[in-house]
Amino acid sequence: MVQYRGANFADVEALHELLNGYAAAGLMLSRSRNSIYENLRDYIVAVDADKVVGVGALHMVWDKLAEVRSLAVVNEHKKQNIGREIVSRLETGGRQLGVETFFALTYQPGFFGKCGYRQVPNDSLPQKVWKECVYCPKYPYCDEAAMIKHV
Repeated sequence: MVQYRGANFADVEALHELLNGYAAAGLMLSRSRNSIYENLRDYIVAVDADKVVGVGALHMVWDKLAEVRSLAVVNEHKKQNIGREIVSRLETGGRQLGVETFFALTYQPGFFGKCGYRQVPNDSLPQKVWKECVYCPKYPYCDEAAMIKHV
């Protein structure tokens, strides 16, 4: 049975492997161990039999605005609604903090569409959203879809 909880230090290697496996396949941007450690409180993990099988993070960006990021599920656990459950839990936590708008920059707009997000032009997001983009190897030519959800 899959359990959901906040990530901890013991999860970092599994998160690094899962996220960077997706990045190597061109499905998301890579995350360094340092970035995972620095943002560990942002992450929720899905665990099955003591193994991390899914992950997602909610990163606060600006006043009542947060990004859903680093969403990944191991192949053997796809199609079990783990990704949707992680997004739902991230949104619930965000709403408790007062978040009114969630967004994702993604190569998987269909998934986020099923979660109630809608695609918007990338330049419609506030400039504050792009502060970490300078670290991206694709900067300034972003090819991710901007998805947004107001609650």
